[in-house]
Amino acid sequence: MKQTARILSTYSADTFGVCSALYKLGGMVVIHDPSGCNSTYTTHDEPRWFSKPSQIFVSALTEQDAILGNDAKLIADIEAAAKELHPRFICLIPSQIAHMIATDCRAICRILEKKTGIPAFTLPTNSMHYYERGIYFALQKLADLACQSLSESDAAPAPAAPDWLSEESLARCVQAKAPAPLCVNVLGATPLDFAMNGSIASIQRWLEARGCRVTSCWAMDSDLDTILASHRADLNLVVSYGGLGAARVLREHAGIPYLVGLPFPQLQPIDTPSNAPSNALAGRPAYIIGETVFAESLARALETALGLPRAAITAIVPMETDSELLQPGTLCLTDECELMPTLRKAGLIIADPLYEPICPPSAAFVPLPHIAFSGRLYEKNIPNLIEAAPFAAFVQKILRTLRQNDV
Repeated sequence: MKQTARILSTYSADTFGVCSALYKLGGMVVIHDPSGCNSTYTTHDEPRWFSKPSQIFVSALTEQDAILGNDAKLIADIEAAAKELHPRFICLIPSQIAHMIATDCRAICRILEKKTGIPAFTLPTNSMHYYERGIYFALQKLADLACQSLSESDAAPAPAAPDWLSEESLARCVQAKAPAPLCVNVLGATPLDFAMNGSIASIQRWLEARGCRVTSCWAMDSDLDTILASHRADLNLVVSYGGLGAARVLREHAGIPYLVGLPFPQLQPIDTPSNAPSNALAGRPAYIIGETVFAESLARALETALGLPRAAITAIVPMETDSELLQPGTLCLTDECELMPTLRKAGLIIADPLYEPICPPSAAFVPLPHIAFSGRLYEKNIPNLIEAAPFAAFVQKILRTLRQNDV
């Protein structure tokens, strides 16, 4: 049965993606839904909550209000909270119930703006899509705000086809800007994909070591003012599908080109007897299940490190994505009924530990936790694969698993 999770968990919802993307920007996010949504997000999907809470609220929609309507109460509650907390903005996002009863969130936001004098907006969420879609809409909205003061003349011509990140593609951008440093925005960074393991700081160090200056990170390490001023950058680096919408807006209105990808270490092929990884796989496919940019970038880096031919490792993307990000052979499989027949043939599977129950015993399974899927269950076991030492250790773990499994 499609769209049914009998064994697997589900990915974080689009409303939670919005909350994660806007978490550190000083705004108020209100999920229009019965009680429970905000506690699920803050306790399972938001590792920053226990060190620094944000203004994340739920409207506590009741059955009576859903049937008879009571927008006045929602407006009054948000107005009272805004006057007490003084947020930089108000974001009202509907979940399933508010979506099904067709709550006019745009009209409510216009009323809130008039009553509070605080910018208010809504985004097209419904909790029936995955988190990447929410991040996409939230960052796209921030890009719209950043570009709203720009004229058409500011949109200088940009390359027609965005390239994937590599030493060569970045070097071309750096050389074009020299001798001044290349100013870079990092787009699509949230703990749902990158945890709190230092990987974003590692990406920033990697860029700085190659002559770049990181001007903003959307949206883990930058405040709202920094993000709104980032239309002055020279290049955007899209590190997840969630950052793609913002990159397109900044390209169209500010003329900023973008690269896509993550800078995983490019290790020399590990010297193994008789090319062990290829022999262990014996022609069977290898898969990485995860977010598009992460899975595609990691697949290419692991192929190099393991001495495998290009496209020997296939990315499986189970959440929203875009055709621009899909490499040849990438599989978009969401439901158990789609995943299980494909995984049955695998020799190697790299995925969140909660995927293991649907993987065949004959496949070598290497766990790589993903907060957006398993929450904080395995948070302490998420390696920072941007750094060479943890990446090399992960490669060795794959080799050990292949040997032990005797695929």
